[in-house]
Amino acid sequence: MDFANSAAEWLALYRTMARIRAFENAAEAASQGGVSAYGQEAAGAASVRGPLHLSTGQEAVPAGVCAHLRIADCITSTHRGHGHTLAKGADLARMMCELFGKATGFNGGKGGSMHIADFSVGMLGANGVVAAGLPIAVGAAHAQKLQKKDAITVCFFGDGAINRGPFLESLNWARVYALPVLFVCEDNRWSATTASGPMTAGDGASARAEALDIAATQVDGNDVFAVHAAAGELIAEVRAGAGPRLLHALTYRVKGHVSVDPAGYRDPGELAAALETDPIARARVRMITDGVDAASLDALEHAAHAEVEAALVIADAAPWPDASAAFTDVQTTGAGQWT
Repeated sequence: MDFANSAAEWLALYRTMARIRAFENAAEAASQGGVSAYGQEAAGAASVRGPLHLSTGQEAVPAGVCAHLRIADCITSTHRGHGHTLAKGADLARMMCELFGKATGFNGGKGGSMHIADFSVGMLGANGVVAAGLPIAVGAAHAQKLQKKDAITVCFFGDGAINRGPFLESLNWARVYALPVLFVCEDNRWSATTASGPMTAGDGASARAEALDIAATQVDGNDVFAVHAAAGELIAEVRAGAGPRLLHALTYRVKGHVSVDPAGYRDPGELAAALETDPIARARVRMITDGVDAASLDALEHAAHAEVEAALVIADAAPWPDASAAFTDVQTTGAGQWT
């Protein structure tokens, strides 16, 4: 890998991971009413509203994949959607406002962490239902093909999703109609509070995709450069009209199921081993070894921290939704139903 000729690209990957980590660290503290990761008191007490599912330790996957995407491309996400949303280009401060339940959030404060969406950058939404993003992504990809758009869809989902019906239905549909979709399995080894390995028959996401005649590539999901390279090849094939592809990224979820879950059900040794493969730390070591100035990486991290601290202040000061907003953005069930 030639860092001398690709320094800007690799610094961009590092910046994306640093921003995701900084955002989630601060959001975690705010959800607990504590102190931010940078030593400052979190803006407000327990300011994040509703469940907060963190993707700490998985930053290399959205960074490596979304680096190849265009604004016109679409993505769907999971209930751990902060990293995907930021990597696709959504505004960090508006996302913090959404987590705080404020009117200036992407969804007017109604969606919260699990239902963030920003159609302006092609982010079709996170989803609180496991595997629900799969058929949405396939629908988006089918629309792109019918409309002859020069765009693709990327579908992020976890290893727990492959044991649900929408996985088979979505991959089958995508293959039958040769849709422009890249399926990305973030295999973080855990389905909520249950280890997913003993609950999954066979060889997992890659094998199941190949059984449906969908080419699959397995990659070290904690190596951002490996993810970037593998995703680049698969996305190029999808753009060229080769049909769906699957990227099986082996990573690890280092936090509990939600931000207040201490994950006492997990073997401490397993967690300790996983922390040794931290994607940001690994990228930092490799980049410095290959000639990237450590000061440049420090500057990116400091900038990410400053951006997140500013977002906390903005979100804390942002207005609450007006009570009348409760009756907008909902499906009508008949005249006079809510009067």
